[in-house]
Amino acid sequence: MGAYRVEDDYDYLFKVVLIGDSGVGKSNLLSRFTRNEFTLESKSTIGVEFATRSIRIDEKVVKAQIWDTAGQERYRAITSAYYRGAAGALLVYDVTRHATFENLERWLKELRDHTDSSTVIMLIGNKADLRHLRAVATEDAQAFAERESMFFMETSALESMNVENAFSEVLTQIYNAVKKKALEAGDDSTNLPKGQTINIGSKDDVSAVKRGGCCSA
Repeated sequence: MGAYRVEDDYDYLFKVVLIGDSGVGKSNLLSRFTRNEFTLESKSTIGVEFATRSIRIDEKVVKAQIWDTAGQERYRAITSAYYRGAAGALLVYDVTRHATFENLERWLKELRDHTDSSTVIMLIGNKADLRHLRAVATEDAQAFAERESMFFMETSALESMNVENAFSEVLTQIYNAVKKKALEAGDDSTNLPKGQTINIGSKDDVSAVKRGGCCSA
């Protein structure tokens, strides 16, 4: 029954999207968090890729469905369907490539154009293990995150540094927002029936609690 609990039984399902320039390590962040795997071969995935993993927050099982841009960012062809229903986002740059940091404003604008204002955003400076090649100062990224009201963390998918912390923090912040909204609405969020949808923002398609098919285009 343990496997059933992990795979099929959950209290909350949150969609989280990974965005940022090609080659910043989005796919490795995804595989490190969901499968504890890392590959040195950099390749663009064809088609939309997503993986899932469940964690516990407040004795609740929170299932994350994490979407990767899968190479679409090369062509700036990320569709609104990719963002639809996202409760959280990891905005990723490569600390060794300043251009990937400079492009964050464009990514952030696109994200905010397609999601609700309540979407939890975490700025991620990946490849922090490459200390001798650093091109983006931690202080600069921290200042940008504070200015845009984002959370911030530096990670290394290679060394598994802060990957768990980054995803867990995003999921916890989403969970807390959903719980707060449910309480404000007079609902007992600890006893939500399976299948109930809670919109954490004003858009109808932003859902946080749903059983099955939450993220179909």
